[in-house]
Amino acid sequence: MDVVIIEDEVLATDKLERYLLKYNSKAKIVAKLTSVEEAINWFTINSIHYDIIFMDIQLTDGLSLEIFNNVTIKKPVVFVTAYDEFAIDAFKVNSIDYILKPIHFTDVSTALNKLKNMTYFYSINESITSLKREVEKRKNKERFMVKLGNYIHTVNSETDIALFYAEGRTVYLVTNENKKYIIDFTIKDLVKVLNSKTFFRVNRTFIVSINTIANVIVYSNSRLKINCKVKTDVAIIVSRDNVGDFKKWFEGDLIF
Repeated sequence: MDVVIIEDEVLATDKLERYLLKYNSKAKIVAKLTSVEEAINWFTINSIHYDIIFMDIQLTDGLSLEIFNNVTIKKPVVFVTAYDEFAIDAFKVNSIDYILKPIHFTDVSTALNKLKNMTYFYSINESITSLKREVEKRKNKERFMVKLGNYIHTVNSETDIALFYAEGRTVYLVTNENKKYIIDFTIKDLVKVLNSKTFFRVNRTFIVSINTIANVIVYSNSRLKINCKVKTDVAIIVSRDNVGDFKKWFEGDLIF
């Protein structure tokens, strides 16, 4: 853990450093800054090489809040001060805690525990986001191979396919030209490989493309009926359990 201390009182700096090392013996004080001007100069050169800042508000040449008006600081800040009237202004920047002097070890440990939790959840969220991106990459089958007589050709998922539907164990791909082909997939398997921005499984039988929907109307029992640009032999009804997700997907807000 690399720490920046901005404090113009030597005794206060030394006390804070002792508490930091008591909390984490591997903590490293990468800078001890004593004024607004010195801090601005340091952060201008060192924008990322630290983890957290402990900062007094009242310095010899003004309020440390002025630092944020001159340089960009994206790392967490803990304010350590004898003044409580600046708390609201402090939390408008990257403050995670506001400690009133005289400080105690529990104050410092509480602030650092907040940082630890923030770092943990940030890491988890980043992992989830990365996983979602990876899943989305996999769920983007660009083409399907179809057979008509002795001829085999491919159909583009995004531009040519209107919908998929199942009759018993047989699954059909329907193009925008209303041509039907039997494909070697189940509806469940299709959900795993299709781009979820474009395709939605509306019920047990149908998966539709956003590009084929002509309009949607309110149907009985809180369900929805989809009218497609291609002809279908049966009505395409969004099942009651899927209505909420369908509305979000239709608006572009839901990606699985």
